[in-house]
Amino acid sequence: MPPRSVYVDGDRTRLAQVFANLLNNAAKYTDHGGRIRLEVERQGSDVVVKVTDNGSGIAPEALPRLFEMFSQAARSSARSQGGLGIGLSLVKGLVEMHAGRVEVRSDGPGKGSEFSVRLPVLLSPVGGPLENGECGEACGGCKYRVLVVDDNEDAALSLALVLKLAGHDARTASDGLEAVEAAEALRPDVVLLDLGLPGLSGYEACRRIREQPWGSRAVIIALTGWGHEDDKRRSREAGFNFHLVKPAGPDSLEKLLGGLLLTPA
Repeated sequence: MPPRSVYVDGDRTRLAQVFANLLNNAAKYTDHGGRIRLEVERQGSDVVVKVTDNGSGIAPEALPRLFEMFSQAARSSARSQGGLGIGLSLVKGLVEMHAGRVEVRSDGPGKGSEFSVRLPVLLSPVGGPLENGECGEACGGCKYRVLVVDDNEDAALSLALVLKLAGHDARTASDGLEAVEAAEALRPDVVLLDLGLPGLSGYEACRRIREQPWGSRAVIIALTGWGHEDDKRRSREAGFNFHLVKPAGPDSLEKLLGGLLLTPA
C-alpha cells in the first residue's frame, strides 16, 4: 500500500465489485499454494491497483478480446469452470465509468497474469466518503427509464448495473411476455430488447409494445447476436428504432443514449 491515503471520485460499492471480481478471477485460475498479490501504487495523477497471480496464465491470442462480453478465453482446459464470460466486461465498463482503464498482461499459459486498474486521483477530496450504492456527481442525475430484456439473466443484470451507474433508472425482464408486461408497468423511455427470446420473440414483443397508446414514443433498440441484413430488416419492420449487435460496449451504448432527443417521462 502507498505510504499516504489516496482518494478517488468513485462509487465505493462498484469499485469493490471491480476488485473482488479480479481477485476471485485470480483465485479461480491459481492452484492451491499459489501466490496472488494485490498492490496499490500512486503514479503521478493516477493510482494503479494491480492483481497479480502465478496461475495458469493466458494465451497471447486471447488477450485482445478478454474484456469482451461473453468472451471465454480458456486459460486451461483442466481449470475450466464454465461461466458466462461477462465478469471482465463488467469490470471494464465500471472502470471506464470512473474515467479509468483496465489492462491485462500475461507471458502465456502457465506463466500467470497481471490485471491493472488505473484511476485518476482526486487531489483535493471534498466531504466524506459516499455511502454504499450511492453515486457521485460524475454519474449525473437520472436520465432515462430503461428496460433491459434478455433471457440471459446475468447479462441483463450486468448491463442494467452499468446503465444505473451512468444515471439511468434500469429494470430487467427475461422473456418476451414479461417484457410487454414490464413495459406496461414501467412506461420506459428506452427498451433494450433481445430478439431470440423464449415464448414471445423480441420482434413480436416490440410489435405489442408499439400497439399501446404510450408505445409510440419509446425508443426500442434491438440488442442481439443476430446481425445479418435480414435480421436488421425484420427488426425495422417490427418497429425497432436501432439494431445493435452484441457485444455492444458501454461507451457505444451511452453515446447512442446520449444522442436521443427524448424528454424523459
